[in-house]
Amino acid sequence: MFTVVAGISMIGQMVVQVKSNSHCSKAMMDGANVLLLGAENVGKSALTVRFLTRRFIGEYGDIESIYSHIDKIDGRDISFNIWDSLYPQNCVTPESISEKQLQWADGVILVYSICDRASFDVVRQQVQLIRQSRKMSASAPIIIVGNKRDLQHQRAVSSEEGRLFALSADCSFFEISAAEAYHGVMLVFHELLELIKESRALKKGVVGIKGIVRTVSAVFGKKRAE
Repeated sequence: MFTVVAGISMIGQMVVQVKSNSHCSKAMMDGANVLLLGAENVGKSALTVRFLTRRFIGEYGDIESIYSHIDKIDGRDISFNIWDSLYPQNCVTPESISEKQLQWADGVILVYSICDRASFDVVRQQVQLIRQSRKMSASAPIIIVGNKRDLQHQRAVSSEEGRLFALSADCSFFEISAAEAYHGVMLVFHELLELIKESRALKKGVVGIKGIVRTVSAVFGKKRAE
């Protein structure tokens, strides 16, 4: 089990506490561990903080943090643990996704800027790496997010191209502006939560079927022995 080091992250006047063990929070209530990936300067931190506080902050330092946030959805407290990852500067290949990150995550949000084609290429490569990894369940959901929709005049990646790639990679897709509105950001995280719930239900179903098969095999095996 991967343990997150406790700490306090300062963002402007906002203070966000980082839990010492995110798995404990998830065990106490419904929730999810969310990993944010993507190139630098695509708005990962802005996306995270918009969801946490409904505020938009445009500039951040090079800080990698795990934030804990409790949101009320349909009258229930839901715990989100969000790993806002860094993409190493001068990284020729995106093989910077650690095994610990993939083991920790229940689902992934991959962010690119619609104004930066290179960041879209990073997302495409990172999707491939995640799919090839055995450290994350094949059923773990991935959402691809095209950010900075407010900068249409600088667009380098069309909505159609982003959507078609997500479809081909079996990922969900959103195009939003973290700068303009909270609602679109909220929809991304809430959709990922629903997909994670579906993934968990599928796993339980598979485990249940395997248990039934083992039981039946044991019973029939015993009868044959008799």
